[in-house]
Amino acid sequence: MNVEKSVAPLVQKAISEVFDQVIDINQLQFQKTLKDFEGEVTLVVFPLVKLSKKSPEQTGQLLGEWLVKNTVEIERYNVVKGFLNLSLTVDFWRKVLNTLLAIDDYGRAQSPTGKTYVVEYASPNTNKPLHLGHLRNIFLGYSVSKILEAVGHKVVKTQVINDRGIHICKSMIAWQLFGNGETPETNGLKGDHLIGKYYVLYDKTYKSQVAELLQKGFSQEEAEQQAPILLGARELLLKWEAKDEETYALWKRMNEWVYAGFDVTYRTMEVDFDSLYYESDTYLLGKDVVQDALSKGVFYQKEDGSVWCPLQDEKMDDKLVLRGDGTSVYITQDIGTAIERFKHHPDMSGMIYTVGNEQNHHFAVLFAILKKLGYSWANGCYHLSYGMVELPQGKMKSREGTVVDADDLMQSVIEDARQMTQERGQIDGMTDDEKEELFKIIGLGGLKYYLLKVDPKKMMKFDPQESIDLNGHTAPFIQYAYARIQSILRNVQHVPKEVQTVSGLHPLEIELVQLTATFPDVLKESASNYSPALVANYCYDLVKVYNSFYQSVSILREEDNDKRNFRIALSYQVGEVVRNAMNVLGVKVPTRM
Repeated sequence: MNVEKSVAPLVQKAISEVFDQVIDINQLQFQKTLKDFEGEVTLVVFPLVKLSKKSPEQTGQLLGEWLVKNTVEIERYNVVKGFLNLSLTVDFWRKVLNTLLAIDDYGRAQSPTGKTYVVEYASPNTNKPLHLGHLRNIFLGYSVSKILEAVGHKVVKTQVINDRGIHICKSMIAWQLFGNGETPETNGLKGDHLIGKYYVLYDKTYKSQVAELLQKGFSQEEAEQQAPILLGARELLLKWEAKDEETYALWKRMNEWVYAGFDVTYRTMEVDFDSLYYESDTYLLGKDVVQDALSKGVFYQKEDGSVWCPLQDEKMDDKLVLRGDGTSVYITQDIGTAIERFKHHPDMSGMIYTVGNEQNHHFAVLFAILKKLGYSWANGCYHLSYGMVELPQGKMKSREGTVVDADDLMQSVIEDARQMTQERGQIDGMTDDEKEELFKIIGLGGLKYYLLKVDPKKMMKFDPQESIDLNGHTAPFIQYAYARIQSILRNVQHVPKEVQTVSGLHPLEIELVQLTATFPDVLKESASNYSPALVANYCYDLVKVYNSFYQSVSILREEDNDKRNFRIALSYQVGEVVRNAMNVLGVKVPTRM
């Protein structure tokens, strides 16, 4: 329930009665009253002076007087320059709370919008395990999917698995040279970790061979191009493209190890996908599109046979879409995959690509090409660009083995949560299974929230210890407040789903009702901006106010039965908002902590 929308018709009527003028209700401008002033809702008066033919202060004064005298919702007002601050009645806030209490699954859209969005995230390479950077990508894409679902859209969660190319062959050649038949079963490693080990080993071997060639008198460029292990990887790539039976079987076997490892990681993350695309299936999809566009004069061909898309009208350099030898480039595949997705989802309203900001130009070019090809749905394509995640010591490098492994990091934050929770000593009476689930909820919740609370476009530093701090801007801080609310509710016979009457409200009670009433609008804004950070920060602000409320008033020991019921019902509603807000972030909230 939007409080401003409830007040708007009253102001519209006041303008009609006081100034004998008609105004479109959508032209009225409201904002939350600043903390330094009395009131809850503020009308911006400046735009109304043309109607009133009076100063902003006089306009606000006349409207305020009429509203207090003629409505049951407004009990006081004050005018500060061109702003009319309105104080709403206790009964108004009681009715707002009752309205919220009556809504099941509060915050979520009550009916579908009929729109479908395809959201791509994860999209890993199959030559290494997932790392910290992937975590931000995956949690961001998954959360955006849940937010879009919450506002009523149908969502298809998908990824393109990059399972072909020279980088895959580098792991393959290293395993052939040094693996001695090693498998995940023989050494106990997850499959993705095993393949990642050989990717690192390739890099070490390559650098060593380049150094040897330099000592033999090769130039830097010659040494880098003639290193035996690189030549071996290139040979494997040619064999794979020729569908050499032995090479293809090894590629398939090693990829299956990686997929099994990824599946374990995704289950720990508690994320999923509705559809998968494999680069080995899609990398040729765009070639026919390019040839068709060339024949129609949309693209042009140079003397060397290469095909290009003209983009000067879009103020970008022309883009190569097919090499002179007829082989495709990366954007060729992306063109084909996008078209294929639209074929699978012809009702698609938008396609969201969750990819790091180093690919900003790539996606600007991709979307421009799709529009030039005449696909109207290209207007709904959006690059959900996000900044890189760094550790205090700097950037990570996969090939050098200096990344923060996703599995190790998740296990680490769970262990940190275990230690923190056990030290607090408030889990007596829980079974061992319940304790383990609690440690996971706190640890993973802290990790997810920490990566989502920052605006996606910003680069960020990750501090594992800070992510589970009970007193910081963290998930455990919010989770603890939720557990506290559930403790209160366990100590009452029933939660009032309707408050009949109440006399007098604490300012923090009014602020809490007002904040919870804005939750659906926060979800809509978050969906429009593809930004879970808006929900995360809203939830943190709500909990801060609730904690102040909890410290300022008595709830269960309140002697006035009406006030006690109001505070219990309000606590319940705050808990519902916290649970639903954290849910769209992919974060669970415990009932005990």
